[in-house]
Amino acid sequence: MTLEAAIIAPALAALVLAMIGFGRITLAHGAIDAAARDAARQASIARNATAARSAALASAHAALAREGLACTPSVTVNTAAFSAPAGRSAVVVARVSCQVDLTDIVLPGLPGSKQLTSEFTSPIDPYRAKGDQR
Repeated sequence: MTLEAAIIAPALAALVLAMIGFGRITLAHGAIDAAARDAARQASIARNATAARSAALASAHAALAREGLACTPSVTVNTAAFSAPAGRSAVVVARVSCQVDLTDIVLPGLPGSKQLTSEFTSPIDPYRAKGDQR
């Protein structure tokens, strides 16, 4: 019985660590998806490109903090569509990238960190009142 436990215990420990690592990646990806969705939505309701960028950045940082994800995100927002004339359909695209740390999970084959990226598109109201176009 002791021999069986000595053989099975490392395999079970490795399985548990792998599940923790993949679970952490899955939760982090969900948080980054939520941050990208929130950033695109906040940018799409802004009146101009400058306000859209700042609203998207603040929203992405707040969403990641709310989810408890400890990483420094890279947030890019494509606000080129804000120059479209009123009445024309346009979208804003937010992209959030984050490096998730996995160094505390010591398992052969599992990387020390993983870069996760999510992108979300949100429509801009074609009949919005436009602010200045800075």
